Amino acid sequence: NPFAGLVSHLRASWLSGKTRPMAYRIAQLEALGHFLDDKKQQILEATASDLGKAPFEAELSEILLCKNELNETLNNLSHWMKDEQVDRILAMQLDSAFIRKDPYGVVLIIAPWNYPIHLFLVPLIGAIAAGNCVIIKPSEVSKNTERLVAEALPIYLDKDCFAVVTGGVPETTRLLENKFDYIFFTGTPPVGRIVMTAAAKHLTPVTLELGGKNPCYVSDTCDVTNVARRVAWGRFFNAGQTCIAPDYLLCTAEMQDKLLPALRKAIDDFYGPNPRESPDFGRIVSDKQFQRVQRLLSSGRVAIGGQTDEAERYIAPTVLADVQPSDPAMQEEIFGPILPIVIIANMDEAIDFINSRERPLAVYAFSSDDKVVNQVLERTSSGGFCGNDTMMHVTLTSLPFGGIGNSGLGMYHGKFSFDTFSHHRGCLKRGMGREPLNAPRYPPYSQKKFGIIQAASKVTRKNDCTLL
Repeated sequence: NPFAGLVSHLRASWLSGKTRPMAYRIAQLEALGHFLDDKKQQILEATASDLGKAPFEAELSEILLCKNELNETLNNLSHWMKDEQVDRILAMQLDSAFIRKDPYGVVLIIAPWNYPIHLFLVPLIGAIAAGNCVIIKPSEVSKNTERLVAEALPIYLDKDCFAVVTGGVPETTRLLENKFDYIFFTGTPPVGRIVMTAAAKHLTPVTLELGGKNPCYVSDTCDVTNVARRVAWGRFFNAGQTCIAPDYLLCTAEMQDKLLPALRKAIDDFYGPNPRESPDFGRIVSDKQFQRVQRLLSSGRVAIGGQTDEAERYIAPTVLADVQPSDPAMQEEIFGPILPIVIIANMDEAIDFINSRERPLAVYAFSSDDKVVNQVLERTSSGGFCGNDTMMHVTLTSLPFGGIGNSGLGMYHGKFSFDTFSHHRGCLKRGMGREPLNAPRYPPYSQKKFGIIQAASKVTRKNDCTLL
């Protein structure tokens, strides 16, 4: 295996204990901060070349949010690393019981192309903070960013403990043949199954950050202008190539009639009368993705946009009206600048529609009535939820980010990243003396001994009372 030597080298480094001291972890995390500062311009240029990403969008999603994660981790690492003391039963009041946060060992992070810095760097922050050695596999689809990461990142990090591997499907397949102690994958459900199958051969735990069709319910009672602006921003940011973008709208026919002119105005306000000329609207990452997204335009009727240019990989911000659940746009995650609207009769029908499909990465609900938003929250299941906005929940380092069911397994961001890459090791330390206290547990057994054990180790229900 071409990567066996690299994995062995990193494992030897990890076994040496090099990555465990807090000072080492902090030094490597600070080096990531220097990477973001020093290579900021190159990051903006590479993401512009790969995705036509506007500097504003790139600086927000690829740099600022990563810096927030980094600073949150550096601010709290000493606290997160501390042993966590736990409650003890009466028999163990003189003992020490705690949870130790151990690193897993050698971790593999496989990143996607849509946010090619953010989606390898944020999990990497957690893996380093937890004391692991890491192999990073950036996506070959965003080739300019891949080249930047492969060339620049090793200059900043300890080469004995961290490595970047490049290549496509063949290289990733061979890489996955190796035994890792943890695998963190961001991508699609079909590839997630391949990763999970490879991990199962070594009983390696995984986090799978997958996609899905994120529903967005718009009730009849809402500020239509605000809904249109917030939905249009979430759908067309990064030309729609965002795993948590609102994938389709659910609303009544009357609300669709109100939303269409409001969405048209929002798109015009954001990108001008010809979004193709806007410096703030991106492009589809590859010819293959362009052709896939373009095929979805046959769904429903094109109410806004619909223009395409294959040479530029440009697809206009598009809204499809009167889309049927059987249409192509409703069979797969769109991952492009297309917003289908599916007509439903009421909130109950919207919730039934959401619950009849695979559980998504996010559910969105808009209403001026907080009871409606709460109903959607309480009666659906998803990785995350955001009421009266789109995508903003992902900006909080205090919230876990991750999917459920088809949209993923596990979570990260902030402390959740540290916990994901840490093995929570249950520990008990007892003294060598006081042996008479152990006598009741030893044979020969008797009912009297059991009574003593029960009294010393029983956990009772709080506020429990006995009826006489």
